[in-house]
Formats: sequence, structure tokens, C-alpha cells
Amino acid sequence: MEGPLRLEEKIGTILSQRGLKIAVSESCTGGLLSHLITNVSGSSSYFEAAMVTYSNQSKSQFLKVDQDLLAKKGAVSPEVAEAMAEGIRKVANVDIGLSTTGIAGPTGGTEEKPVGLVYIGLAAKEGKLVREFKFSGTRLEIKEKASREALNLLLDYLEGRLF
Repeated sequence: MEGPLRLEEKIGTILSQRGLKIAVSESCTGGLLSHLITNVSGSSSYFEAAMVTYSNQSKSQFLKVDQDLLAKKGAVSPEVAEAMAEGIRKVANVDIGLSTTGIAGPTGGTEEKPVGLVYIGLAAKEGKLVREFKFSGTRLEIKEKASREALNLLLDYLEGRLF
């Protein structure tokens, strides 16, 4: 007897059934989110592309995130998470763009933007949205939690709980 579908399998089934394509732009998760999505057999039918845009330059160059926005708000901001999601959606020409940006630690945090602060963005034809999280734990634990929450956000969208 098989157990319940893992989150990424459930997402894959929905994407496949609806004929939707997704692309991912990652910063703080460093490719882990893409790894989880592509661990599902058949993911090539819905997973189009991924970019790990770690630097501001790469966010601007590849995702067309406005340099002024990066300078004013910083890479770890809801505005940049949204721009990353929309940027990958447009660049990859897909139905859904998903993004992560944050501070995985253990260094790099400030009082204003502490270690564990993560923004997850989603862009689709219906609109764009960003969720903010404040995770604790090791660097890997923060990356894992952020990747899981990105999948939860995607599932919320696919099951009609957003927009």
C-alpha cells in the first residue's frame, strides 16, 4: 500500500493535469527548491527552468530585476521577491514563476533583516504575491524550510486559495 503523495508529487500531478509550466528563481535556497521539484519522475513535463540568481547583478541581468529597486529595497525584500518571480515567469515564458530570497545565515543578518528572514514570491497570469517568513535553525534548516514553504505557496495557488 502506498502512502500519501509527497507535496512535490501532488504539485506535479496538478501541474501535469492542467498542462501548466513552472520556472523557479532562487537566491537563499541555492537550488534546493528546484531539486525538490525535479525529484519527481515526469517533472520534465511541467518544470521548464531554474536560475540560482545569488548576486544582485545576476538578478538584474537574467531576471530583469530593476537595479534601482535592488539598491533601494535590497535583495531581501518583498519587492525583489515579486520581481524575481515575475522575471523568471517572463524569461522562461511559463505559466507560473516562483522565487526565494532571504538570509540563510549564520552570518549576513542585521537588526532590520535578521538571519532567517525569507520572502517567497509567486507570479501567475492572475497576479503576483509574496509571503514573508522568519525561520530559525541552521543554514540548511532555513533553506529546507524556505523550500517547503515555497511548495506550500505553490500548492495554495494551484488549489485556488490565492487571488
